[in-house]
This record gives sequence, C-alpha cells and structure tokens, in this order.
Amino acid sequence: MSRKTPRLFTPISSLRDLYSKGAKLHGDKVLFRYYAKDGNIDTVTYSQFKYRTDRIAAGIDSLGLAGKRIAILSESSPEWFCTYLAVVSTGGVIIPLDKDLVVEEIANFLNRSNADAIVFSRNFNKKIDDVCKGAETLTHHIAIDPDCHDFGDKSVLSLQQIVEAGQTKLAERKYELPVNEDMNKMSIMLFTSGTTGTSKCVMLSENNIVSCINAACAAVDFNPNDVLMSVLPIHHTYESTCMLAAINYGIEICINDSLKNVLKNLAIFKPTGMTLVPLFVNTFYKRIWDEAKKKGKDAMLKKGIAIAGATKKVGVDLSKTLFKDVISAFGGRLEKIVCGGAPMDPTMVKNFEAFGICIVEGYGITECSPLISVSPYYRQKTGSVGPAVSCCEVRIDNPETDDEGRDIGEIIVKGDNVMLGYYLDEESTNAVFAEDGWFRTGDLGYTDKDGYIYITGRKKNVIILNNGKNVFPEEIEEYLEKIDLVNECVVVGRENSETGEVVLTAVVYPNFEMLPGKDLSEVAAAVKEKILETNKKLPSFKQIRNVEIKKTEFEKTSSKKIKRFTV
Repeated sequence: MSRKTPRLFTPISSLRDLYSKGAKLHGDKVLFRYYAKDGNIDTVTYSQFKYRTDRIAAGIDSLGLAGKRIAILSESSPEWFCTYLAVVSTGGVIIPLDKDLVVEEIANFLNRSNADAIVFSRNFNKKIDDVCKGAETLTHHIAIDPDCHDFGDKSVLSLQQIVEAGQTKLAERKYELPVNEDMNKMSIMLFTSGTTGTSKCVMLSENNIVSCINAACAAVDFNPNDVLMSVLPIHHTYESTCMLAAINYGIEICINDSLKNVLKNLAIFKPTGMTLVPLFVNTFYKRIWDEAKKKGKDAMLKKGIAIAGATKKVGVDLSKTLFKDVISAFGGRLEKIVCGGAPMDPTMVKNFEAFGICIVEGYGITECSPLISVSPYYRQKTGSVGPAVSCCEVRIDNPETDDEGRDIGEIIVKGDNVMLGYYLDEESTNAVFAEDGWFRTGDLGYTDKDGYIYITGRKKNVIILNNGKNVFPEEIEEYLEKIDLVNECVVVGRENSETGEVVLTAVVYPNFEMLPGKDLSEVAAAVKEKILETNKKLPSFKQIRNVEIKKTEFEKTSSKKIKRFTV
C-alpha cells in the first residue's frame, strides 16, 4: 500500500503554476465531483477548472478588484477554489470566512479586514442583507449562484457575470492576466477561532501556502490514481491547503455536501483517501465496534486485528479478507487517512492499520500555513506527529526533563511556512516571535534522536475540541458573566470517559442571593436555562454543553485571579 522511501516530487512555483500545470498534465481528467444545486452529482475537469479560474481572475481585473481584498462566504465547491486561486494569483488578498459564524461576527471580520468585495453562496442570500449593512468597506457583492437577488441600493453581480467579463477581457489583444509580483506579501487573511474582540487575523503569503503544498506532496503518499473525499470546513487552512496539495497530485476530489451524509457519500464516491480530524476518526472507530457488538462479532474483530498484525510482520496482508465488512463501510477502497488537529489514540491508529487503512498523523497551526510536521508514510513512529516538513525547522525551547526522562519544552518553528504576523496587532505578533525570529507555537512537546516530534500538551489553556477547533474559554466566560445568576465561572473541556469527546463545560459559582429559598437542583436548573439562552449568541462549536455548580467561590491568586488548574 505504501512505499518505504521518500517520493521524488516536482515543486510548484506559484498557485497559478499549480492549476496551470494541473490542466497541462491532467486535462480532461475529473478534478472535482460534487453535488450541483439540483441535487445531482456534477464534475469539473482539470482543464475546465483552469478555464474558469483564469476567467474569474480576468473578470476581477475588469472590475478593478485585482490586488484588492475579497472575502468568500461559502460551502466547499469548485467555485470556492476557483475564487481563492483567482484572487491570490492576481495579487489580491483572499479572506475565507467560517460559514457558521453569526451575522455580527461576519460583518466585524469584513470591517477588520477592510474587505473590498464578498463572494457568497445561495445559502447566505437571507443573511447577506444584514451582513452588508454592518460591513462598511464593501464595494462589490458577488453571488456564486446566478439567481440571487438585489438588495437595497447595492446591486449583486453573479460569478457567471464575472466569468463572462473575464472572457471579454481575455479576448482583448495583448491582454495578460495580472500576476502576484510579490510572493512574500500578504495574500490570505485568516481569522482564528476567537470572537469579535479577541480573534486574531493571521496574515499568510502565497509563498507560505506554496511551501506547504510542496512539503505535503513530498511527505504524504498520494498519487494521481487516488480519489479524495473532502469533509472538513474549507475555510480552515488545514483543509484548503490539503485540497490544493491534492490538485498538485492530480487527484480526483469528491466534495461531501453535508456532515449527515458522510457515510452515504463514502458509499457513492468510494474514496481511497481522506483528510480528517480525530473527531471523525473516533466516530468511525466507535461505529465499527458498535456494529460488531450488535452482530456478536466483537470477539472475532479482536482476533482478526491480532492475526492481521502478526501476518503483516512477515509481509502478508490479510486486511481485505479479514475486514471486508469494515472496509465496505468506508466505500470499499479507503486506504489512507491524513489526520491532524488533536492528539490521536495510538491503539486506534494501530487497529486502523490492521484494517488496511493507514493513518498519517500531522501537526500544524494556522500561523504555519498550517503544516509543521508529518509522520512520513515510509517511516512512521507510534505517538509521533513526525519530523518537521521540508519547508521549516523545529526546535524545543527551554526544555525541562520530566519524570520519564523526556526533555519537554515549547515547540518553536522557523521557515517559509511561518506567517507574516497578525494583522494590525503588533503586540500579539511580537509576543509569538522570539528575538531570533522563531515562532512560538504555544504547544509543548519533545523530539527524539531522529527529530520526530511528540506533543505533550498546550502551554496555555486553549481547549482543543475533537473536531480540531480551538476554543478560547475567556471569550465564552465573558458572555456567561453577563448572566445575573452567575457570580463566577470557568469554562473547561471535560473528556467524556465513554466517548472520549471533549465537552465544553461551564463550572459556575452562582449568585445564590438572587435565588433565595431554592435548593441546589433548582439553582442549577435556573442557571442552565440562562446559559442555554446565551448559547444562541455563540457559534455551535463554542456553545456550553454541560454545567457544573460550585457551592463556594473559586480558589484565587493574590491578585484575585481564579486558579484554573484547580478547576
């Protein structure tokens, strides 16, 4: 399934080189397979993708938007990728937005980024009116779907109109597409998971992304015969960079239309590979065991794992024979899963290997475009996220030896993948860069003699959910502390002992004076009701799922700060 030596790979020089080379090498091969708005599956070839991307680029130029800042608010689609590549390759700045944000957050991010235009899909028709009322810098509004409406005194162009304008522009004599003349300038603006006041805006360059694409292609064992199913939110730099790397491989990408349809689409698209976060892998793994238990085959599954592990050691792979039912649940062809965003259970990784599905663990953060390390297909180590990829260096800062003899310190990074800084936030930028230019990740870990990285935890108190999203508890606490029944609160991530899921939990010391004569259960019920109301103001991944009530105040430092580590 996987070779044991590094792959040789021709690097790309720019994002325009990426899609132009794809069209030249793969032409009429399918690049995207996706659900069209009529519900049927449609396709886009590599040649068609270049044709449309070039015309969007020229159309942007015809509107005077080349080099400008353009936000995109959409589900994953071929048009999303066309727009991303067209904007960056013409010297502009793309601003991918989270489709799950509330209107106020979207408007705030548009204002903070000084966006000149927004490209949006049909699912945001109803929201876009309110979004644009609060966005002061927008001059153009571009609908991906042609049947979007006009609103107020702001007319809406369709993306098809942009394509047609681009076609006219390209037909002009001596016209040449604008190019990004400075690969190291800001080309992508990405907002971190924080809300309006605390979210940072990461500035990435085209060179940042290109360096990660080249590094990924050298480290991960995909090839043009693979079929990749895209499931994760596309505004995440992890998913978008992985999909751009897939284009460089010449892979067919199948776009999942909804999380509730993942299993159905696995059967339809029959992928050989996926890029995921541990939440999905954990869910798949649990489903495998649940199905085995229902059929009384869990003992047989355990025995099969033992047999597969033993036979693989002597070069015999019995996975397809022993685990036919397991493999068929993933479409029958799944062989590779690239997983990053949160720690993985080594036993689960080993068992997936027994099933015939290789899990390649990676490590990265948005500020590093996002790739820092990958456990290479030709030499994996259990529990490690691999050595630093080719575009960067990693070292452990101020290591201290723990009880197990591990020299643990903060993981710091230097290389072509590291961000330019945080937009209009010199203080935060200076805080994460050491004097010698190394970037501080905020993660703790150690390396072995071969340079393989092992992550042991977070330096700060950011909560990492199973889906890989980072949650800043102070932001949620700011909302909760506005509730009159809440005296003090701390938001933590509690791991469910049965499912392994990290559950956002509010630990609350209530204002008992406002609830005289109520017993603890009545107080808890009243507080929970208020928190449920507050949840409506937050994106779904930031909503409190569990509430714990304290009878006494939190333990505090001399400066009256709550000691979080005691909660």
